[in-house]
Amino acid sequence: MKQVIQTLKRNDAEKRIPVVKLEIDYELATLHHAILNKNDKEITRCKARLEKLRQEMVQLEA
Repeated sequence: MKQVIQTLKRNDAEKRIPVVKLEIDYELATLHHAILNKNDKEITRCKARLEKLRQEMVQLEA
Protein backbone atom coordinates (compact mmCIF):
# COMPACT_ATOMS: atom_id res chain seq x y z
CA MET A 1 0.00 0.00 0.00
CA LYS A 2 2.85 2.37 0.82
CA GLN A 3 4.32 1.87 -2.67
CA VAL A 4 0.98 2.65 -4.30
CA ILE A 5 0.75 5.97 -2.43
CA GLN A 6 4.33 6.86 -3.37
CA THR A 7 3.63 6.05 -7.02
CA LEU A 8 0.52 8.25 -7.02
CA LYS A 9 2.44 11.13 -5.44
CA ARG A 10 5.22 10.76 -8.01
CA ASN A 11 2.69 10.87 -10.86
CA ASP A 12 1.06 13.98 -9.39
CA ALA A 13 4.45 15.65 -9.10
CA GLU A 14 5.35 14.77 -12.69
CA LYS A 15 2.14 16.42 -13.87
CA ARG A 16 2.56 19.49 -11.64
CA ILE A 17 6.19 20.31 -12.55
CA PRO A 18 5.46 21.59 -16.10
CA VAL A 19 2.60 23.71 -14.76
CA VAL A 20 4.82 25.27 -12.11
CA LYS A 21 7.46 26.02 -14.76
CA LEU A 22 4.87 27.87 -16.83
CA GLU A 23 3.72 29.79 -13.76
CA ILE A 24 7.33 30.78 -13.04
CA ASP A 25 7.80 31.96 -16.64
CA TYR A 26 4.63 34.03 -16.46
CA GLU A 27 5.60 35.53 -13.11
CA LEU A 28 9.07 36.40 -14.42
CA ALA A 29 7.51 38.19 -17.39
CA THR A 30 5.21 40.06 -15.02
CA LEU A 31 8.17 40.99 -12.83
CA HIS A 32 10.07 42.26 -15.87
CA HIS A 33 7.12 44.42 -16.84
CA ALA A 34 6.82 45.75 -13.27
CA ILE A 35 10.52 46.60 -13.17
CA LEU A 36 10.31 48.48 -16.46
CA ASN A 37 7.34 50.44 -15.12
CA LYS A 38 8.99 50.96 -11.71
CA ASN A 39 5.92 49.52 -9.96
CA ASP A 40 7.30 48.68 -6.51
CA LYS A 41 4.08 47.09 -5.25
CA GLU A 42 3.91 44.71 -8.21
CA ILE A 43 7.64 43.93 -7.94
CA THR A 44 7.19 42.89 -4.31
CA ARG A 45 4.15 40.77 -5.17
CA CYS A 46 5.96 39.02 -8.02
CA LYS A 47 9.01 38.27 -5.89
CA ALA A 48 6.84 36.76 -3.16
CA ARG A 49 4.98 34.61 -5.68
CA LEU A 50 8.24 33.49 -7.30
CA GLU A 51 9.60 32.45 -3.90
CA LYS A 52 6.50 30.30 -3.27
CA LEU A 53 6.84 28.72 -6.70
CA ARG A 54 10.54 28.07 -6.10
CA GLN A 55 9.77 26.30 -2.84
CA GLU A 56 7.12 24.19 -4.54
CA MET A 57 9.57 23.19 -7.28
CA VAL A 58 12.14 22.13 -4.70
CA GLN A 59 9.54 19.92 -3.01
CA LEU A 60 8.34 18.42 -6.28
CA GLU A 61 11.84 17.61 -7.47
CA ALA A 62 12.85 15.95 -4.18
